[in-house]
Amino acid sequence: MSLDHSSDTSARPTTRYGSNSGQPLTRRDGILKVTGQATYAADNHPAQLAYAVMVGATIARGRVTAMDVEAASRHPGIIEVFTPDNAPAFAHDPDEKMPPFGFRLELLQNHSVRYAGQPIALVVAETLEAATEGARLLQPVYETDEARTGRDNGVQFDPQAVGVGGPPSTSHGDLDAAFAASETIVEAEYSTPAQYHNAMEPHAVVAEWNGDHLTLDMPNQALAMSCASYARYFDVPVENVVIRSPFLGGGFGSKAILNGPQILAIAAARKLKRPVRLALTRAQMYGPVGHRGQTWQTLRMGLSSDGRLKAIHHRSISATSSFDDFLEPAANASLPLYAADALLAEHKGLRLDIGTPGPMRAPGEASGSAALEVAIDEAAEACGLDPLEFRLLNYAESEPGSGRPFSSKALRECYERGAEAFGWKQRPRAARTMRDDNGLLVGWGMGTAVFPCPMFPAQARTTVRADGSVLVETGGVDMGQGAWTALAQIAAEALGLEAHEIEFRSGVSTLPDAGVAGGSGHTASAGLALSNSGLDALAKLAEIATNDPDSPLFGAGNIGVLPRGGRLVRRDDESRGERFADILTRAKQSEVIGEAKSMREPGNAEKFAMYSHGAVFAEVKVDPDLGQIRTTRLVGAFAAGRVINPRLVRSQYYGGMIWGTSFALHEAALIDQRTGRVMNADLAEYHVPVNADVPSLEAILVAEDDPYVNAIGVKGVGEIGITGTVGAIANAVWHATGRRVRHFPIHIEDILGL
Repeated sequence: MSLDHSSDTSARPTTRYGSNSGQPLTRRDGILKVTGQATYAADNHPAQLAYAVMVGATIARGRVTAMDVEAASRHPGIIEVFTPDNAPAFAHDPDEKMPPFGFRLELLQNHSVRYAGQPIALVVAETLEAATEGARLLQPVYETDEARTGRDNGVQFDPQAVGVGGPPSTSHGDLDAAFAASETIVEAEYSTPAQYHNAMEPHAVVAEWNGDHLTLDMPNQALAMSCASYARYFDVPVENVVIRSPFLGGGFGSKAILNGPQILAIAAARKLKRPVRLALTRAQMYGPVGHRGQTWQTLRMGLSSDGRLKAIHHRSISATSSFDDFLEPAANASLPLYAADALLAEHKGLRLDIGTPGPMRAPGEASGSAALEVAIDEAAEACGLDPLEFRLLNYAESEPGSGRPFSSKALRECYERGAEAFGWKQRPRAARTMRDDNGLLVGWGMGTAVFPCPMFPAQARTTVRADGSVLVETGGVDMGQGAWTALAQIAAEALGLEAHEIEFRSGVSTLPDAGVAGGSGHTASAGLALSNSGLDALAKLAEIATNDPDSPLFGAGNIGVLPRGGRLVRRDDESRGERFADILTRAKQSEVIGEAKSMREPGNAEKFAMYSHGAVFAEVKVDPDLGQIRTTRLVGAFAAGRVINPRLVRSQYYGGMIWGTSFALHEAALIDQRTGRVMNADLAEYHVPVNADVPSLEAILVAEDDPYVNAIGVKGVGEIGITGTVGAIANAVWHATGRRVRHFPIHIEDILGL
């Protein structure tokens, strides 16, 4: 794997952490992580810790008729075996959904089985080994019903919503009239598989009760929201629940949502009156903690004689569980990007005997854009146009159906700069016309990347002390992407300080609520709150100084002041000012505290489209005899507002493009149609790219000043890299081989017989 470091300034002689926005600082927590000092959830070992092991169902549908609880209980070290016969009751009905992200959960309230991997028992012991052996001794017996595992035997239905409460269909224009006026119509079906989060750190919890006070060490993407949910399940005041989550080994959406195994471990700790630790095995990650659901998508496009899109009809059948609804909003990927006269995006649901899907990195957009970008290439081919030329002809100047300005200038620059860096002008139009010196077929493809820019309510606090020190706090999380580094940079910038000069606290629910770390919105949401709280603290300092006759800033209230290196200075004369510490000392105040929330200007979301943009260009090489496919080069150009830390942003783009490679060529859960079990529930058989699979990567940061997305101009970068890459690779495979593959992942057998 080779990475482009053309703008990496890590070799420059700078003070460590001594820069703010726009600078490629190294991670604040990097040393802790590489030296093994970072404490993840399962690393916590309070006194009298007991160990829990979940027992998962091995059938997809039916009921448990017997378990050998006596044999398990006799095993040395076993403390308790929880089954539906002795499971604790909960204050909240687990079959009742809990908004906004709550799903129906399996908490041993009955003997029914709704999917393979569902919790059917919890064994608690003095050691992990004893608990594991006790779980094995249970030997459950089942009454089995036929498993509904695919499109042929699933139950199709009309959903009430898709994603997290979105409408199941969206349209604009007269679709029938637009198709009738089309010169050419292109239609095809595409499919995407079930995929599982597979974060490096599995779901885990260490739960400890002190009376009715609950402390949880767990990886969690939504601290305050989760505290409220756990409080409802256990009928305690929300302020009695504390979640500590200083380090997460990846989340990808799954750790923002409550799950059954963790709640069972918490209940066990309460009943046993001692701390309990539960860490899921890798195999247990395939079932009760969410995944990306399968989709079957049909795209029908109408085109004018000059290659302009007249109509887009994007239909998706999205798989969900038999008992709950989370449908990949895949068809919605067609809504924001291409300027068709008429468009309809609609969804159907398919009930299967599986665990309920959930948000997984770029939910909807990843699956939907994979199909859309291949369909766009097929439309370009039908019109005899180059794929880039076709996209430049058809990309939207404003969000289709709404008329809101769409940052089209930034998208055009992404197309142009990405194409130039990749060398797209040298691409021959016809497929199967390029070979390298070793006789391998070479193909070039591209895809457009787009992702929305949500913001979540967030809060922060800044404390400036009389000794000159500064503390900034927000209850956010860092899943490994460097959020704490970027957030500290934003906080320091607001205060006129260097990032290393502030103390930054985060990762615990007792701090101000930083909202949800998801949807590529955490940096914007928590960052704006931190910036605003810093400004609030400075305003309070300024009020003290400008009203103090002994201060050099006295009377400067109308002129205004600025923060500069731990000082406030006059806006009209920066030579006149004084230190934060001197202002507070003379006023006999130990500190000032700034507090703030973040929110987007309400009218802006109605007036302007809110998206990050990009374009990804891919090169693949295919062995014409063996059908082996390798992605050899990826170039992505992305415009995502103001870049706080280019090192971290580029890393996120690399991660997105690597995930896109995984989606296109490697990643799929294989389901046993008889039992409903995932057959490749480990990292040996569930294929994700390793270093040898990752091509040369280049990420181009296209400058974009968006004054409307939020006051600090920040957009998300975590998920957008997936959305263009999958289609780009699939299109490159077609260009190399002449084979148009419409399902993912693309395998050797799809290419054999060239």
